[in-house]
Amino acid sequence: MSSPALSTSSIDDVLGDRRWLVLTGAGVSTDSGIPDYRGPGAPVRTPMTLAEFRRGEASRQRYWARAYLGWSSMGRAEPNATHQILAGLEAQGRLTGLITQNVDGLHAAAGHREVVDLHGRLDGVICLGCRGSSSRALLQQRLADLNPGFTAEDLVVLPDGDVALEETATFVPAPCDACGGDLKPDVIFFGENVPAERVGHCQDLVGTAEALVVLGSSLHVFSGRRFVKQAHQRGIPIVIVNRGATRGDELATLKLDAGCADVLAAYAG
Repeated sequence: MSSPALSTSSIDDVLGDRRWLVLTGAGVSTDSGIPDYRGPGAPVRTPMTLAEFRRGEASRQRYWARAYLGWSSMGRAEPNATHQILAGLEAQGRLTGLITQNVDGLHAAAGHREVVDLHGRLDGVICLGCRGSSSRALLQQRLADLNPGFTAEDLVVLPDGDVALEETATFVPAPCDACGGDLKPDVIFFGENVPAERVGHCQDLVGTAEALVVLGSSLHVFSGRRFVKQAHQRGIPIVIVNRGATRGDELATLKLDAGCADVLAAYAG
């Protein structure tokens, strides 16, 4: 493994004319104004677990009050140069697939056609009762109608699309329109497993990949790190681009401690 200065020559040496499978993490979306989880200056994060969300009304009030206010920022985020370059590389046939650990939907918004949203997306909502799905935009309007004037000042937006807010006891969550059940965003909470079918699809992508390029992920979470381990076991080249160390560095053929957009812009040239 090496960590050279920003240059495309080292990437060219490792990847050659191979087509890439790409795995992206939160560092890809920081240029869109979405905070990183573990990068330099990342805000303190206390994510809600699935067990806590299910525990009672107070937990769901806390989650949805914070998420309702956070959506005003998350919902307006736009794709940045990294998303756009990756969509362009896909259109050129340079990629074999893209797996993202992000839940912001920005790869699709940039025009990327084949994206596996490993942890789901915040713009969808699912009922824990009937499992029916609906749109976040529709839910936001329902929440606004149920909670007129609910706001707060000087809020800090957090990586999961919510905000730091303590006073949530008056917030009224919206029930499922179909069955009256509890709604949650269609994302994987801590303590919840990625669906086996989705994991299997990603493993198939790694199983046929010519190279794996990891962008903006510390690989702290096993749900993404497993694919780096699989690629290493297959013996294909692995390039990791991330500011700071990752839990996959020892498996990388090449590690670049740099910004994703800078590296991709230099490479795509």
